[in-house]
Amino acid sequence: MENTGSSTPEEATLWIGLSLIDGLGAQSYRGLLSHFGTPENIYAAPRSELRQVVSEVVAQRISEGPNAEFIAPALAWLNHPGNRLVTLADAHYPRALLEISDPPPLLYCKGRIELLNASSIAVVGSRNSTPQGEKTAEAFSQALSENGYCIVSGMALGIDGAAHRGALQGRGSTIAAVGTGLDIVYPAKHRQLAHEIAEKGLIVSEFPLGTPSMAQNFPRRNRIISGLARGCLVVEANLQSGSLITARLAAEQGREVFAIPGSIHSPVAKGCHQLIKQGAKLVDSIHDILEELGGGPPLPETAKDTAAHTDNPLLEKMGYDPITIDGLIERSGLTSESLSSMLLMLELEGKVATLPGGRYQRLA
Repeated sequence: MENTGSSTPEEATLWIGLSLIDGLGAQSYRGLLSHFGTPENIYAAPRSELRQVVSEVVAQRISEGPNAEFIAPALAWLNHPGNRLVTLADAHYPRALLEISDPPPLLYCKGRIELLNASSIAVVGSRNSTPQGEKTAEAFSQALSENGYCIVSGMALGIDGAAHRGALQGRGSTIAAVGTGLDIVYPAKHRQLAHEIAEKGLIVSEFPLGTPSMAQNFPRRNRIISGLARGCLVVEANLQSGSLITARLAAEQGREVFAIPGSIHSPVAKGCHQLIKQGAKLVDSIHDILEELGGGPPLPETAKDTAAHTDNPLLEKMGYDPITIDGLIERSGLTSESLSSMLLMLELEGKVATLPGGRYQRLA
C-alpha cells in the first residue's frame, strides 16, 4: 500500500473507520482521541467509557468495530500513487491547522504532501467574477508563488480557479482544499485543472470518498483554506460571497486579511470594500502583502544567482521610455492579450508603471 501517513494499512483502517461512523463529528472524534490516545484504544474501550465522551448510539457503533465494507474503497484509493491519508498523529499533519479551534482529525491528500507545511497564502473570491478580476487573481497568485508562497484556494469557478492557475506558474505551487470526496471533481469544468494540481500541487479534503457536492460542506472547507495560510487575500466578492466567510474565519484564526478594492459601482467589489472598512489591509500590489507577512521564504542560493542575472525579455524590449501597447506589440511580436497579462504581472512586482493615455514605463 502507498504510504498512508498512518504507518500501516491497519492503522489507516482504524482512523478511517471512526471517521465514517454516523453521528461522530470532528469535535467528538478529537474528544475521543484526547481521552483514549489512539483509534486502537478507542475501539478497545468498553462502551461505558465511550459514553463519557459520545452518545450511547455512537458508543454502540464504535463497539461494533470498523466496518470493512465501508472502509474498503478508501483503502483501495490509497493504493494509487500520490494518494495519502494524513492524520493528527502524522508528522506531515499541517502545523498551521493545529493552531485553529476545529482541526480535522484526518485529511485525504492527493499530490505533493510536503506542501501541507509550506508557507502559504489563501487567495479567494467570487465564483461570478469579472475577466479583470480573474486576470488580477492569476497575476497576484503567480507573483506570490514566484516569491515562494504556496497559494491555497478552493478550486471553485471564478477567482479560485484563476488563483490556482497563476500559482502553478510559480515555484510555490498550490493547494486546493475541496468540499467533496477526492474521488469526485467539482466543478466538473475544472477536471483538467484538478489533474494539473494533483500532479504539480496538492488537493486535500476532510470528507470521505464519495461525498458529493453539498452546500453545507463548503463553509467547513473554508476553515481549512484559511487555516492553512498565513494570510487571506480576497480579490472580488459580493456581499453574499462565501469568500467573506473564509475572510472572517481567517481573522478569527489570527491570520492577516487583505482585500483588493474595485469600482464603487461593481457588485463584486462591495464585499472587498466591506472587508477594508472592517480592518482588512487594502492591497494594490504584492508588496503590500509581502511587507505585512515579512516576505516569502528565502530563495535557494542557486535560484538567487539565476534571478540576479536574468532580465525579463519584455523589460528589455520596453527600455525606459514610455511606450504604448501597440509599440510593445511591434517590438516584441507578442499578442495584445499576452502583453496585457505580462504587464499586469510586472506592475504587481513593481517593475512597470501605468501612465495616462494607456502607456507603460519600466521602473528603475
